[in-house]
Amino acid sequence: MDLLINVGLPVSLAIIMLSLGIGLEAADFRRVISRRYPFAIGAVCQVVLLPVAAFITVKMFALPPAIAVGFMLLSFCPGGVTSNILSKLAKADVALSVSLTAVISLLSIVTVPLLAAWSIDHFMGEDAPEVSISGLALAMFMITTLPVAIGVGLRHFATGFANRIDGPLSKLATILFVLIVIAALAGNWQLFVDNLGIMGAGLISLNLALLLIGLGLARAAKLSWNEAKTISIETGIQNSTLGITLAALITGTESGFSPLALPSAVYGITMYAVAIPFIAWYRNR
Repeated sequence: MDLLINVGLPVSLAIIMLSLGIGLEAADFRRVISRRYPFAIGAVCQVVLLPVAAFITVKMFALPPAIAVGFMLLSFCPGGVTSNILSKLAKADVALSVSLTAVISLLSIVTVPLLAAWSIDHFMGEDAPEVSISGLALAMFMITTLPVAIGVGLRHFATGFANRIDGPLSKLATILFVLIVIAALAGNWQLFVDNLGIMGAGLISLNLALLLIGLGLARAAKLSWNEAKTISIETGIQNSTLGITLAALITGTESGFSPLALPSAVYGITMYAVAIPFIAWYRNR
């Protein structure tokens, strides 16, 4: 189990982020300048409203401290490859989705360590593990930002090679994601069983609220329907693998998968059940 967490988990996340980077081009970052308004709406939803909604959910459901921190860690994570795929399936604005994922993923090495340290101190108090903000930022850079940058570089300088490995890498990333979720659940099985009802209800409620908040705010901001669909998906879909990895980085690996990883692991399953009806609705309108 220690080998899986110490080596398998960060390597798996790095491969998933490399898969994200392979699908990116420099234009995806430049697009932020030409489409400032819709990007700003999406960024506010992800960076500000998402953690606020998670905090309110945690308080409403009176979740145990470790589970509460797990909710917050999940809310700090960007969308990842999944949100881009779902945006494509929903016939949304895929270019906007990719730009949001790319930039927010890079910004997360600054935002996530600071917010994670605050949430652990707030919810766990004296029981909180010591968190090194700089150490967490460095680790995130190595397993998220650097693989994305390598992927973008491959796409730019070795386009043919990037095209050849894009499909197999995406499939490998999906398999690794499934294995990580299963391992995290198995490592906290009793805690999962004991808290499934309240945790599942909290995650589903949060997921529904975020999809609707993103859609509502985008429409209120008079964005196009395709842009609004994208903002909804980017707000409601998080990179649960990063949430699980963050939990391991914060608590260490001596006792297996951290309880802080449990919400992200459960969310890795429930998000599809919640998102599928929205995707079907979006595709047909």
